Amino acid sequence: MEPPILIPPVEGRPLIMYLTVLEESMGCVLGQQDETGRKEHAIYYLSKKFTDCESRYTMLEKTCCALAWAAKPLTGRIARWQMLLSEYDIEYHTQKAIKGSILADHLAHQPVEDYQPIKFDFPDEEIMYLKMKDCDEPVFGEGPDPESQWGLIFDGAVNLYGSGIGAIIVTPKGAHIPFTARLQFECTNNIAEYEACIMGIEEAIDLRIKNIDIYGDSALVINQIKGEWETRHAGLIPYRDYARRLLTFFNKVELHHIPRDENQMADALATLSSMYRVNR
Repeated sequence: MEPPILIPPVEGRPLIMYLTVLEESMGCVLGQQDETGRKEHAIYYLSKKFTDCESRYTMLEKTCCALAWAAKPLTGRIARWQMLLSEYDIEYHTQKAIKGSILADHLAHQPVEDYQPIKFDFPDEEIMYLKMKDCDEPVFGEGPDPESQWGLIFDGAVNLYGSGIGAIIVTPKGAHIPFTARLQFECTNNIAEYEACIMGIEEAIDLRIKNIDIYGDSALVINQIKGEWETRHAGLIPYRDYARRLLTFFNKVELHHIPRDENQMADALATLSSMYRVNR
């Protein structure tokens, strides 16, 4: 494929970005329509191969990473993801069979294979607080049925922007109660996973839950708490012991290890909280 002829942008005319995100790479083309509105001209194009760490992101995280990385040349400076994306009025359109998207596909170096759209229970990324009504979340002075079975999903995230933790309590009726926090200290990914697990357990205790299934994608945390794996790192022993003490508040507890792609909600909460900063 011949590279397109680049033209300078025209001030005041909307920009069009075509973005293709694959498992190992991404491609991007920035274009602009001419004065007739019928033809598009390329302003710049680029491609990027994901690092080993980035290649393990979910498709949603890869898309955010690719969009932020592609937006950097527009600003002329390096800023954090949320600052980058908030500077533009972005509208999402599904991919169409036009030249710009074809070139973006080519820049990604390979066709999309076995693609399936991801379904997320929390599509509204700007929501910072959720209050549920008409569900079985207990309120002060009340408690759930002691025989009812609840669920807890947790995840921790450590990246360039910081550390965050997320947990979701699932009620017997299937409602989700999300919790998230940003860690204000440097830590390893295993410590972040323990922090997320402990936060979720503490919230479950506050809700006076007695029977709970705990799910996490960290095999180390799950198996160390269960006692099936030895805890060799001295820094993790206090976390393991504290988590075990918390579990004594429940009548019945089962811990389950799940694949990362089945833990996308808690993973997204942890990742977003790691990127969120509060000005002091």
